Amino acid sequence: MFSHRDPGAAHRRLASEDALCGFVSRSLLPAVVAAILPWVTAALVTPAMARAAEDFEGRFYSGRGDLEYLRLLDVSRRMFSPDPEFQNVAMLYTPAWNGFVEGPTWGAWWIQNSYGPTYCALPMLEEPLITFLQNAQDLWFDQMGDGKRTWEHGGKQLVVPDGQLCDAAAPGWFIPKQGDGQVATHDWGIEFTAAGLLMQAELLLVGRDGHAIDRYLSRLRRSADFIESRRDPQNNLFLAGPAGNLLAPSYAGFQKADGTYGKAYLAGLSITYIAALDRLIELEKLAGDPDHVDRYTRRRDLARQGLPQLTTDEGYFVKYLDPDGTRHGVYGAEKHGYFEAVANHDAVCFRVADDRQAERIYQKIASIPGLRPHDVVITNCPGLDDMYTPPTSWLWQYGTWVNGGHWSTCEARMVMGYYRLGKYDDARRSIEHLIKFARLFRMDNPLVEFGNRVYQPGEPINLCYDSFGPPAAMIRGLFEYLYGAEGLVLCPHVPPGITHLQQHFPIRFGRKRLYLATTGSGPVTAVLVNGQPWKTFDERSITLPYDLTPQEAVIQIALGGAMPVPFEPRKPATALQLPPEVEQIDARVERIRRFHQALVSAAMADRYEAAHARLAVEYLAATRRRLRMLSDGKLARLSGPSQHAADESYSITTVKLCEGLEQTVASYRDSEDAHQKRVYAIWLESRPE
Repeated sequence: MFSHRDPGAAHRRLASEDALCGFVSRSLLPAVVAAILPWVTAALVTPAMARAAEDFEGRFYSGRGDLEYLRLLDVSRRMFSPDPEFQNVAMLYTPAWNGFVEGPTWGAWWIQNSYGPTYCALPMLEEPLITFLQNAQDLWFDQMGDGKRTWEHGGKQLVVPDGQLCDAAAPGWFIPKQGDGQVATHDWGIEFTAAGLLMQAELLLVGRDGHAIDRYLSRLRRSADFIESRRDPQNNLFLAGPAGNLLAPSYAGFQKADGTYGKAYLAGLSITYIAALDRLIELEKLAGDPDHVDRYTRRRDLARQGLPQLTTDEGYFVKYLDPDGTRHGVYGAEKHGYFEAVANHDAVCFRVADDRQAERIYQKIASIPGLRPHDVVITNCPGLDDMYTPPTSWLWQYGTWVNGGHWSTCEARMVMGYYRLGKYDDARRSIEHLIKFARLFRMDNPLVEFGNRVYQPGEPINLCYDSFGPPAAMIRGLFEYLYGAEGLVLCPHVPPGITHLQQHFPIRFGRKRLYLATTGSGPVTAVLVNGQPWKTFDERSITLPYDLTPQEAVIQIALGGAMPVPFEPRKPATALQLPPEVEQIDARVERIRRFHQALVSAAMADRYEAAHARLAVEYLAATRRRLRMLSDGKLARLSGPSQHAADESYSITTVKLCEGLEQTVASYRDSEDAHQKRVYAIWLESRPE
């Protein structure tokens, strides 16, 4: 449905850096581009093309071309900021640990549920969301196994292996095994550990904070060693027992002759571990430890050598391989003849599969209509015949939970795969399906009936962190963002129907911030950084070495020979500006507003505390704006008790954000840290007179 426009060879010659530099110096390039662009455009664009080229102006995106896709991008980004219309991620804040929680009905932090949304959101997250996320992940790392820590289950004290993370955790509480199903028979959460390692390593790579890397690196090494203990040196595959996979207890392992279950070679474990090692290797490079770089590189390369044994002739991955050679997940086979979606879309998302294999995996997914009956992927198709529990009850039946249900944490990784392969209509249909739930304040997970209904229909509204995965993937997928020790690689995946794209929010790259824009469609043909030509690119990617990238970089990417268009991103004012809807502000929020102003005056506007204060005040503003829009008839009302619950969720979030900030700053009272002492003094000064 998208049209591809080629402005012609003459236009490409003008756009190429070499041609431009032949008649004008680099310092004059932006001025020349601005001067000739209207003339070139007028000569090349026909009246019909001009009529089709409509503009979009959203809160976070602007552009031209496919207006509906641009709107979906803007809505996706709005879900990560206070918004009067859509549920947004701050609604999952809890002051209990000054961080994120899975959901109002789920009082802990899960690895499997956060995997997709966290990975996809990391490039765009700013404070205080970064702190909220790290505090949540610390629940895993502060309670990880050390070979001494015990966990009581079924009247037994089990010693948690060193490096083992968990299924879920809260302060003073953790579950190191998959906590649903027949827990007594479960293996340790081996693939949980690999996914947690990957998320934390990616967080550190994005932030490039040396102190944080030093703090976590030894723990990440221990987790890698725990996974490594499951390698079979004969085939370089990894053994996992029942429920040792990532997604709940959908994996039983090898069924022995006596009916019990033992370990088998789990494809998802190999794939997730390889992706985690890719990132751990880059962290070791940043830390300057060549011995560990070599160690993890050897481990990763050996793990890759084992993958062909888990690969079908059609190029996709099976779910697992029994020690006796039986394959589970060969689509169409008489026994175990289902397709396992999770391991396969993860291999595409994390580039464990190369380009050729990734395309073959996608083609197999596309050939099975039952995998996406509602435009979002389910875990497997057809139903599983190798669970340790027969699919007779509602929870275990096909289409409900781990056997053919839909998980948005998985959909996030699927959407990343769509972008990598240029399957933009698939991504569009995916987010359109999710937004149907978002408009009703029903962002629940998992979704039952093959992704068509919420899991908890008895609640007036629903919200789970998983559900923010697809919106985050819509944003990360556009440029993919491959972080490494030396720098960042951008891989533009812009739908060809969008001929002009501008992101009015920053992407994190250590302490640096990137604002991106594209013009045209097709391969990369020119790049400007802060108006100056940038040489390190090819037709599919742009490389940004960290040392050479400006502290604030406006990156204009020309595609298919188009001319770069001047781009000045919109940025929020440093000082808080409240909208007219906020005629009165209560004393609690007013103090926080004054606290923010004082931090800005003290040159601490970019610190966590100022960002938390800003978010609390902005959330009050979003709450008031929502009520005004409802009274003006600009928002559709929800049915029954859902309307009150939705409105109340805004007030509750505002209160929680205030409470969490107050508790955090109060904890600085006796601190010896210079920054915290100064923040606490400013907090005291902000008290009402």
